[in-house]
Amino acid sequence: MSRPMGPGGGPGGRFHQAEKIKNPKTTIKRLLGYMSHKIYALIIVCILCVISTIVNVLATNYYGSIIDDYIVPHDLAGLKWICLFIAGIYFISVLATYLQNLIMVKLSQETTAEIRRHLFTNMQKLPLRFFDTHSSGDLMSRLTNDVDNINMTLSQSITQMFSGVVTIIGMLIAMMILSPALTVVALLTTPVMFLTSRFLVKKTQPFFVKQQQDLGDLNGYIEEIVSGQKAVLLFSQEETVENEFGKINQRLTKSSIMAQALSGVMGPLNNFINNMTFLIVAVVGGILALKTTGLSIGNIFVFILYMRNFTRPINEILNIFNTVQSALAGAERVFEIMDEVPEMDPEGAHDVSELDGDVILNHVKFSYDKGKTILKDACIHAKKGETVAIVGPTGAGKTTIINLLTKFYDIDSGDILIDGENLNQLTRSSLRRNISMVLQDTYLFSETVRENIRYGRLNASDEDVVSAAKTANAHGFIMQLPEGYDTVLSDNGSNLSQGQRQLLAIARAVLSNASILILDEATSSIDTRTEVQIQKAMLRLMEGKTTFVIAHRLSTIKNADQILVLNQGEIIEQGTHEALLARDGFYANLYNSQFRE
Repeated sequence: MSRPMGPGGGPGGRFHQAEKIKNPKTTIKRLLGYMSHKIYALIIVCILCVISTIVNVLATNYYGSIIDDYIVPHDLAGLKWICLFIAGIYFISVLATYLQNLIMVKLSQETTAEIRRHLFTNMQKLPLRFFDTHSSGDLMSRLTNDVDNINMTLSQSITQMFSGVVTIIGMLIAMMILSPALTVVALLTTPVMFLTSRFLVKKTQPFFVKQQQDLGDLNGYIEEIVSGQKAVLLFSQEETVENEFGKINQRLTKSSIMAQALSGVMGPLNNFINNMTFLIVAVVGGILALKTTGLSIGNIFVFILYMRNFTRPINEILNIFNTVQSALAGAERVFEIMDEVPEMDPEGAHDVSELDGDVILNHVKFSYDKGKTILKDACIHAKKGETVAIVGPTGAGKTTIINLLTKFYDIDSGDILIDGENLNQLTRSSLRRNISMVLQDTYLFSETVRENIRYGRLNASDEDVVSAAKTANAHGFIMQLPEGYDTVLSDNGSNLSQGQRQLLAIARAVLSNASILILDEATSSIDTRTEVQIQKAMLRLMEGKTTFVIAHRLSTIKNADQILVLNQGEIIEQGTHEALLARDGFYANLYNSQFRE
């Protein structure tokens, strides 16, 4: 079968250029849209922010009284009581802050859970072509790392930003009331902070996007190597994969350093500007106090506290821009998957409960990529109950026919008819319910043996599961497992042999009892003795079903009703085993080469 780009060849590939966040405003709007139905919780958070700010302004204002009314006159008794009063005020602020954080954490967790659910649900609706062109590790990274970045920003950064804005407004009002002149002096450096921060944000933004992409690439490579570790060891490629991992890891390290280092300049630079501002305010305030303008030492001290509380949230807001950028980069990657066009049934398609299995391919053409035709003018007629074998060299297009029959891919031209109805008139879900498959690459879930077989028909009884296992000749080895049918399988059934995994896949197909059966090298991993037993079981399974068999071992298809010989996407020969041997053509050469001494 000719394939499109493998993992790494599409958007999930391993070679990216640093690029900007494409549309931050739209991304922010979509994120806020997930929180729109939690508006009451957001209102409560806003109210708590305002309460906390008011309390902090009041508490800070009393520091002037501490200096002017209690410390200077040496009133220690009064100092004790006012300190207790301020401590009580701060307790109210702490309680309000705790409640707003608690609500925001709950809100952010619920929001990201909904985003994660939408992302995973949409991925289930995407066509096979999408997964053929995207690295599974990159997709996993979007489901985990990128969504976690969104969660962190919603739970922490959003609260900090809103609380910071409220604090800035509250402290600015308090500063204006206390001394308009000092407020003007304090605000002179604020535009400088914003301009420098804006410049740094624009410079660092592409590196945060690159960082998320490189993280997805690293996850993809790790997933790929861990899955294929046996092949790595077998061919002694440990050093090669270590070097490749080092290159990808180095790219991630470089992009992370660039992103974090550039954004890290923002904090120290703003602190320097703030400290210079404090110095200027202290000098100007001292001059005003010496000129007896009504400002006391306590007033100047309180103003500096107000100004520190005014600049602190500005710095926090500017410093969390790196977190926000990382989250926006991740959110865009998440929304890219959500915006992928799902697999849709044509208008007017209807469900079908049961199919007889009369299959016709009429002048079908297909290509994975434009300009590279894989299947050329294929014409096939499989009558109900017939067994059709498809043979040919690797890449001839055998599995492509199966992908078209199951509507994993749509044909370019021609028609595929089942029971006289065009395939486009049937919904994909109802079509696939009438097709059972046993593939060369078996996949088993980390569930019990019983549930893995039951995956073929979820409402099947335990008796049906056992019966299917016996038909597939799997019952014997299952009963020898530690817990029998209740034995929990490891990742993809790694605690079973390849042949045993294949037998479970066959049992799953038996249980589905579909009218169309597809066997793609179904016995390729089974020993010769077991294969003889399986063939008998397969004959019982295939009774009354239209069966398509893809096989490289031609001895397994001698009894097929018709054999299709494919080469370079064309059906070059067609007929029974005996008829094709008599022609002494391509099939005969293939068959004889397998038995030549």
